[in-house]
Amino acid sequence: MKRICFLFNHDQTHQLAHSLPIALALAARGNHRIVLAFAKPSIRREIERQADPALLARIELVQLGLRRTGSKALAGMIERLVPATKMLIYRDNLDFFRSFDAVVVSEKTTLLLKTRYGLDDLKLIHTRHGAGDRAIGFNPESARFDLVLVSGPKIRDRLMADAGLRAEQIALVGYPKFDLCAGNRFAGSFPAPERPTVLYNPHPSPRLSSWFRHGAAVLEAFRGQDRYNLIFAPHVMLFERKWVVTIDPPSIARVRTPGTEYRADPRIHIDTGSAASSDMSYTNSADIYLGDVSSQIYEFLRTPRPCLFLNSHGTRWQGDPNYLHWQAGPVLNSADGLLDAIDAAVAAHPGYAPVQQALIDATFSLSERPSAERAADAITAFLEGRAALG
Repeated sequence: MKRICFLFNHDQTHQLAHSLPIALALAARGNHRIVLAFAKPSIRREIERQADPALLARIELVQLGLRRTGSKALAGMIERLVPATKMLIYRDNLDFFRSFDAVVVSEKTTLLLKTRYGLDDLKLIHTRHGAGDRAIGFNPESARFDLVLVSGPKIRDRLMADAGLRAEQIALVGYPKFDLCAGNRFAGSFPAPERPTVLYNPHPSPRLSSWFRHGAAVLEAFRGQDRYNLIFAPHVMLFERKWVVTIDPPSIARVRTPGTEYRADPRIHIDTGSAASSDMSYTNSADIYLGDVSSQIYEFLRTPRPCLFLNSHGTRWQGDPNYLHWQAGPVLNSADGLLDAIDAAVAAHPGYAPVQQALIDATFSLSERPSAERAADAITAFLEGRAALG
């Protein structure tokens, strides 16, 4: 019996659904000891909201914290700007991590356990989070994981070409988040629910996001009009802090929240960070997608529908694999005439539908067998010294 830790070391809950279904699938088999480690009480609450209680009863939940006085002081000074607690948790809990055969994670900072703290015998398994096209998802750090679970051939092929992964490091398992979230729907309502609903879903990075240059114009376009409903649900990290700081690409910007005039408009639903922002409630419910580089576009396109994108930085995106998803709909250089552009995107959708389907087929390798079960098979095979699947 192996000891496997599923680590949720993040400020928000948006990565949870990419690995929790796998932990539950392994727990149901009873062949390994499964521990869910989390850094914040909000993560535990979300685990308990999403997980089957019968399966959760088979799993140990452990909250990790900062143990050193110096760590707490440092985090207190800089946490408002950068996720210091997240980084220091590794150093302060080395004995905990050392007790496992494998740690399963959806992000890459956990590589510090190997690169900085020398836990070379610990197997690190990456589930990734999302199935997007940004270059950061395919950087050389990915090759440091012992096993990477991928959603489809697009991800597998690019990891091998760009990040240098070997075929034996990769298992093609589908998208476990679909197992958990495919049935979620927007729980609210609009005064005129018969109107089509647009989901505006900007990314947080100042160098990539449409929010900082065009976000106010987008919201203003929907205020007071009678053609569309709007769900404004950006990436949950956009409004997590007063300043957004990103490493790849390097950027920093002050974040200004939407004005009260937009929150007061019944045609506009604003969600700056609830669980619904990342559990597919909005991507399942909206009729039209408006965004930039968020990987949620692929969750939306699971059912092909009209979409359009804001190129707020004058990016030369044609032929760039980091913007592959911009082939799925019209690309706008500004928010001028936005409602008319949405009308046009809806009318043009039949021409984009075959491209959207091809993108989905490349992004998600789905089968009748649940993706979480396929991922559990791959982890079990890997830990038992058998070939990974895919």
